[in-house]
Amino acid sequence: MPSSPTTEASPTAPTRRTLLRTAAAASALTTAAAAPTPHPARAAARSVRGTELILLGTGGGPVPMHGRSGICSALVVDGRAYLVDCGPGAFGRYAQAWLTPEQLTAVFVTHLHSDHLADLYALLWLRFGGFQPLGGPVHIHGPGSAGTLPAVRPKGRAVRTVCPSRPAPGTEELIAGHIAATAYDVNVRMRSEGWPDLRTLIRPHDVRVPLPKGAGPRGLMAPPMEPFEVMRDDRVRVTAVLVEHPPVFPSFAYRFDTADGSVVFSGDTAPCGNVARLAKGADVLVHEVMDLPTLALGGLRPAQMRHMEISHTDVTRVGPIAERAGVGTLVLSHLVPGATNVVPDSTWHTRASKGYSGRVIVGNDLARLPVGAGRT
Repeated sequence: MPSSPTTEASPTAPTRRTLLRTAAAASALTTAAAAPTPHPARAAARSVRGTELILLGTGGGPVPMHGRSGICSALVVDGRAYLVDCGPGAFGRYAQAWLTPEQLTAVFVTHLHSDHLADLYALLWLRFGGFQPLGGPVHIHGPGSAGTLPAVRPKGRAVRTVCPSRPAPGTEELIAGHIAATAYDVNVRMRSEGWPDLRTLIRPHDVRVPLPKGAGPRGLMAPPMEPFEVMRDDRVRVTAVLVEHPPVFPSFAYRFDTADGSVVFSGDTAPCGNVARLAKGADVLVHEVMDLPTLALGGLRPAQMRHMEISHTDVTRVGPIAERAGVGTLVLSHLVPGATNVVPDSTWHTRASKGYSGRVIVGNDLARLPVGAGRT
């Protein structure tokens, strides 16, 4: 005779009671997670006054590199987070640094290259509702439209134009395009989960730059200029200058002045007098660097090497820039090649120290640097 079915459920067929117990446990975990015990670093960010630089990602270029995520820095002022660039991996690094979406106040984009933008929309789109959502409108400051494409073409082949009617969108159009492209997900979550309207939580701003004579995508990338104000609130004043990163225009360096001190971010640039001018007397200069000899060994084509030479700063040339500006600390970031198993930190440090009498710090992901003595 066939055996009678037993009342004991098999591992693959849970009983209704088991399912109910599991659901109740999950509900309890969800409720507990809604009000977690603050991590010490996160609690400190909310309660301690002062300014701290956090290097979320220190690698340059769109290609993943061993040991370093894409470029992204956070300046945390009195518990509020201001990001500079948001490259690949920044979404995860932001959480690993124990920064909460509620702290995110503004993002400053130096230029519209993919390795400085890859995680920008993801950071906003994935946290506009649900668990630990954005706390309020996040202001995005970045380059406006260049107006036209640079007059450069690879030799020997024709190049087609993507979106010929709008070939060079700026920051405001970039964010609007992201929202339009993800409208289905945003609309569904607003309806099914009660998430807020994403458009009310993102405030993009094209940086209005007073262009010096001759400046433009087909002219001078960064003629000498005085810093101009981009944003000011009750914690920080942000100023900027154009920098030399052909063929991309406009490309900015940013300076943050706080009650504790000043921090300057070079963005991507060749050695540029505007950076030294912006960084004059600052406490910290975060400057991009590359190691040309190592890149030459990597088999780059002559055109690629030429691009690196005219658009970036070799590590042996960054020390004199920091010395000229009189900054107290030089932080190396956007390292190219960024792989920690290719160029050791000691090599970066030795080469950057040439011609500089201050302190040199080789940037590594999640490194933290207090700015000034802080306030209590």
